[in-house]
Amino acid sequence: MNNLKSKIMNMKNWAVLGATKDKDRFGYKVVNILNKNNYNVYPITPKYEKIDGLKAYDSLDEINDDIDVVNFVVNPNLGIKLIDEVIEKNINYIWLQPGSRSEELKKKAANNSIKYIEDCIYESLK
Repeated sequence: MNNLKSKIMNMKNWAVLGATKDKDRFGYKVVNILNKNNYNVYPITPKYEKIDGLKAYDSLDEINDDIDVVNFVVNPNLGIKLIDEVIEKNINYIWLQPGSRSEELKKKAANNSIKYIEDCIYESLK
């Protein structure tokens, strides 16, 4: 495991963009596996009030706690819009799940001193 991945995996406050109640989708699996591994998880979705027993938020702006890492489980076209919230909240780390990545998103993150990992956190933790 590389140093950045190890460092990020040791951080405890994770927001999950694209969280869902659909247990077959990674938007649920990521929330669930982080929760089971004792991370503080903040599901982000305007569709639900709770996911896996956790309060869900409409956006990063609604979270008053400090977020260490934002996990992207959204289409890259949505991700490029949501990265602005990450920048505004001065969050320095993002985790890009398969299917959420784009060169534009990675470039915007790097240009704003946001470090990123391209991997599947679900596979890393199970």
